[in-house]
Amino acid sequence: MIGFRTVSKDRAGSRVRRLAGAGMVLPLAVGALMAAGAGTSAASPGTGPTAVVSMGDSYISGEAGRWKGNSLTNTGNRTGTDRGWVSGSSYDPGKVYGTTAGGCHRSDSAEVRSAGPIADVAVNLACSGATSQNVFRASNGGVAFKGEAPQADQLAAVAASHDVKVIALSIGGNDLGFADIIKDCAYDFIIWNSYCHDDQQYGVDQKIDAVMGAVGKSVDEIRAVMRGAGYADSSYRIVLQSYPSPIPRGAENRYTQSDWSRLNTGGCPFWNRDSDWARDSLVPQIANRIKGVAAAKGVQFLDLRDMLQGREVCAKASKHVTASAPASAKTSEWARWIDNNESQGLIQESMHPNYFGQLAAGRCLALVVAQPAASGFGCKNTAGADQTGMFLTPAP
Repeated sequence: MIGFRTVSKDRAGSRVRRLAGAGMVLPLAVGALMAAGAGTSAASPGTGPTAVVSMGDSYISGEAGRWKGNSLTNTGNRTGTDRGWVSGSSYDPGKVYGTTAGGCHRSDSAEVRSAGPIADVAVNLACSGATSQNVFRASNGGVAFKGEAPQADQLAAVAASHDVKVIALSIGGNDLGFADIIKDCAYDFIIWNSYCHDDQQYGVDQKIDAVMGAVGKSVDEIRAVMRGAGYADSSYRIVLQSYPSPIPRGAENRYTQSDWSRLNTGGCPFWNRDSDWARDSLVPQIANRIKGVAAAKGVQFLDLRDMLQGREVCAKASKHVTASAPASAKTSEWARWIDNNESQGLIQESMHPNYFGQLAAGRCLALVVAQPAASGFGCKNTAGADQTGMFLTPAP
């Protein structure tokens, strides 16, 4: 079966130790050109093919784009959810992630590629697991990651050969330790029978000022590269976005916390109180701070805190994919569950927007780019609709 879903109460401890041995790493993702027609000839600002560029981590690189919902079927095409399926029991993640499979996980459905005709070319420089240091220029403290130069240095090459119009940035989650927060909260559900929100909130509060400073520096680094390439600040826009919650509030979870269904069936092993904290405290706290950075740096803000509302892992308003409930953006979950066994894909895909979620994020980017560059908006989904039902609201 899938991930935690084979765990019984008396085996939970050994299963979690196996989870820990596997790393339970949930890097937040994305680097390199990912678009048809990416030219290499030099272009001055305002000439050459126009480009929209994504930079940052896994929430914009395309992590989990392999999956069209979650299915308990662990054979064949997993009831149509596995876009990496070839035939029989053969799978090729490269069908979705290309040469970045197992690494940066830049999917073919990543936000920048799902946004539609924003520009002639979509360039994905983001990488799963990236921190702010992986965005900075090497000359200013930037660090190479997964065999690639810092993203700002990669941007310089794109800016020289394309007319860059939009740069979408998602960064800060890995600096803050999102992966460890998720891991620790899952452990507290599975083996410690305790809550995680109090200890985790303290840790977040200790880190968040420095993290937001690094997010601001990421914006500064992008500006410096673009100015160095001859771009005026007004000739393109930076869209700085926040993160959605991959899990619902406790009352919105379709599995009771009094048994092991959240663990064994849903792949969302979190207590109600911790789920409420994540959804109504942690995610808004990060979003509000990122909004503040956007305002201070004069860039556009895209608030995604409510993007997955009702479409999260285990949400009552969504369902697993089954033979009688085929994969659908209208009914399936829009985020990847926790699969610690790697019986379907890799652990790093867990708790990220899946194929449907990425189509939705792309629609949000397209909608916000159609608005004035100095504006800020939230993006929400319409219950029972696919990504075409995404709509903007004033940023909270």
